[in-house]
Amino acid sequence: MKEQQIPEKEEQTLTSHLVELRERLIRTLLIILAIFLCLFYFANDLYTYLSAPLTQYLPENSTMIATDVTSPFFAPFKLAIVLSLYVAMPFILHQFWSFISPGLYKHERRLAIPLLASSIVLFYSGMAFAYFVVFPLMFEFFTSVGPENVTVMTDISSYLNLVLKLLLAFGIIFEIPIATLLIIWSGITTASALREKRPYIIVGCFAIGMLMTPPDPISQSLLAIPMWFLFEAGLFMSTVFVRKRADEDEEDSGYEEPN
Repeated sequence: MKEQQIPEKEEQTLTSHLVELRERLIRTLLIILAIFLCLFYFANDLYTYLSAPLTQYLPENSTMIATDVTSPFFAPFKLAIVLSLYVAMPFILHQFWSFISPGLYKHERRLAIPLLASSIVLFYSGMAFAYFVVFPLMFEFFTSVGPENVTVMTDISSYLNLVLKLLLAFGIIFEIPIATLLIIWSGITTASALREKRPYIIVGCFAIGMLMTPPDPISQSLLAIPMWFLFEAGLFMSTVFVRKRADEDEEDSGYEEPN
């Protein structure tokens, strides 16, 4: 009888987890849909704001164009969808955290909460850095190096695809301190080993900057240099958190549960 009850209990546990996962996915989709419905009304204004770093450097009497008849509708529509995902990111991560937190140890939960909050702040900081720092410098460079007999008239869909890719790239890149800390905290490598590989990591940062940005030295450097500094920040954070984790592990190993 006991051998038959164990699989049934495991099946019930798995079913309950799947039901909980479905409910959290439904909540996530509903919140994204609600945000999208709110943003869609302002989709054209949002696109105007997003295109400001380029339009301020366009020649006089020059505007952005739409080479596809459907672009004036679908470009702002796509922007509203992507922004809905970005705005809902704290709620999405909260649902993810609520789903996995029961399976974590107490000291892991204490570490995960500030890491989740930091990852949200860093993701938004990366996108803000791209919009307010990288885009003005990059678009000023591109609009000033062309031949005099060429008028810059960018397609709205092409511009949107480029900008969204860069916003996502900078948002992910700014997660480097969290990724570095997790790699060291999980025991995959050590801070000293990463310090020894620093020259290769710096070269890798510039290689990634070359692949993820347009082929100009300004945008490549503005991605590679922050990557390097963020990596150094992750190393610094790891010295604090990993030492704290070691102390907590020692405390846990010295604690004996009563019979």
